[in-house]
Order: sequence, then C-alpha cells, then structure tokens
Amino acid sequence: MFTDIFIPELLGTATLLLLGCGVVANAVLPKTNGNAGGFLMINFGWGLAVFAGVFVAVKSGAHLNPAVTIGLVTAGDSGLSFADVLTYFAAQLLGAFIGAVLCWVAYKKHFDEADALPADKLGVFSTAPGINAPVWNVATEVIGTFVLVFVIVAFGATPSGLGPLAVALLVVGIGASLGGPTGYAINPARDLGPRIAHALLPISGKGASGWGYAWVPIVGPLVGGALGGYVGQLMDYASMV
Repeated sequence: MFTDIFIPELLGTATLLLLGCGVVANAVLPKTNGNAGGFLMINFGWGLAVFAGVFVAVKSGAHLNPAVTIGLVTAGDSGLSFADVLTYFAAQLLGAFIGAVLCWVAYKKHFDEADALPADKLGVFSTAPGINAPVWNVATEVIGTFVLVFVIVAFGATPSGLGPLAVALLVVGIGASLGGPTGYAINPARDLGPRIAHALLPISGKGASGWGYAWVPIVGPLVGGALGGYVGQLMDYASMV
C-alpha cells in the first residue's frame, strides 16, 4: 500500500501543486516574467500540471484528488478498501502541502516584493470567490467537480491511450468555463494543503489564510465527486468497454 498508493500519490500531487501554484504565482506576483498573464494562462497551466501529475502517479492510478477517489468509489468496482481511501487522502493532502512549499521556494523573492498584495499571495496557494456567497460558491464547486468526475468515468469507457491528455484538457475546459466564480478548486487537497502551507510559511505581509472560506472547496468537491461517480455508475459506462 505504501509504495503502490502513498508514494506515487504524494509525488504526483506534489507535482500537480508545484506546477499549478507555480502558474498562479507567475501570473500574479510582481516582477515575474509571466506577470499579468491572465486567467486563461492559469487554466492551461493547471491543465498541464494535471498532465504531469498523472504520469508521475500512474502506479497508484493517479487520483491526485480526494473527490476523484470518492467518485471512483461511488462509481462502483473501484476495489478500494477503507484503508486504501484513507491512504489516498493522506498522500494527496501531504503532497499538496509539499508542492505548495516548493512553489514558495521557487518564487521566494517575488513573494518578498513590497508591492505583492496579500490577496495575491494567498491566491497562489488557495482559491477564493469572486463574490462571497457560500451557498452559491458550494454549488459552483459541486457542478465543476461533478463534471470532472463524471467525464473521467466516461473516459474509462473510451480507451484511446490519451487518458492524461484528455483529463488535462478537461481541467482546462472546466477552468475556462466554470472557474470564474470560485477559482475552481474541484479538489479538496489542492486547496487545503496549500492553505495550510500559507498559514505556516514565513511569508512577509501575507495576511490571513482565509479559513472562513476554507470549508467551501472541501465540501463542494466532495459532494460533486460523489455525485459524478454515482451518475457515472447509473449510466453504466463500464459495460461499454
């Protein structure tokens, strides 16, 4: 379990967050070569981060996301025990934390710039809503994560050898289409692990870590992932393989 699930998931999720947080840092922190690159650059950066993370974690099945793990369980025939699920969760959370810390190291001098805004610093690590409306923010995260997991389940019925690329493009599409209201966490570990890193790291002038909002990108994706897997099971995509 340790070498087949924990280590691959930890390394894959760390890769995902290093590159994902990295593209946000490149776009929003002052004096980077990618400054003001825009939301679409961030969407593509996250998609490519998923692409890389999936290959790194191929041995574990590359969930990289507790919502995906839950979705695959509710889709049926995952073969995962309760202990397996907890191992995935632990590896994903720790990997996300490590990836965020490595991103901070890579961009340390840009975080230190006097004109780096606290909101931008937090935005490198975690998501925040454009309009703070918790019920609607949860709904957005439920919908986005439902699309992620439901389509991943459908991908399993269309073997083409393009799995990692297909998921990467799916993440780009979700970000471009549904990412505006909340920043599309669609992954509890992706938000919580880096938010913990933001709280613990000695980032000058970082401000608060936004814990009042932190439950939204946990609850929304878990509900959306469970629903996506369940509806995927009802569609019986497995019978098409």
